[in-house]
This record gives sequence, structure tokens and C-alpha cells, in this order.
Amino acid sequence: MVAVCDKNLIGQVLKEGKLRIEVKESFYKGQILSIQEAIEEIKKATIANLIGNEIIKEAIKSKLVHESVVLYIAGVAHAQIVKV
Repeated sequence: MVAVCDKNLIGQVLKEGKLRIEVKESFYKGQILSIQEAIEEIKKATIANLIGNEIIKEAIKSKLVHESVVLYIAGVAHAQIVKV
């Protein structure tokens, strides 16, 4: 499992209507990777939790996420990947 977020989102709370997501440092903060390094880690994972417009854009470009499954909370993209 990998959790990837855009660096600028660490510590933020995103709210929109009944949706709320906390980008907790304890969950998301680990190694700081380039976008390409993060994409390579996502490719190896069986479960991925992604938040941030930059990482989602690259995940879509890399065909790891289909844009129809992306959820936007306060304008920030969020997606999960589960490989079976």
C-alpha cells in the first residue's frame, strides 16, 4: 500500500458539503519523491491512496487512474486504486 499526496497538502483539512478529508502528516508524510518516482511506487502497489491535483494528473496520464473515478473535494482531486 502507498499513500501519495501533493506536498503542499500536508496538514490541510478539505471540506465540501458532507465530504471531509484530513491530509494527516502521520498518514501521508514519508519520503519526498519526484512525481515520476511516486508513479513508479504506485505501479508496484496493490493499494494506493492519492490526493492532489498534480499526482492525480500524472496517474491519469500514466493510465493508473481513470478520470471518471476521481473525486474532487474543495477542488482537490482524490482517488484510490485497488488491484486484485
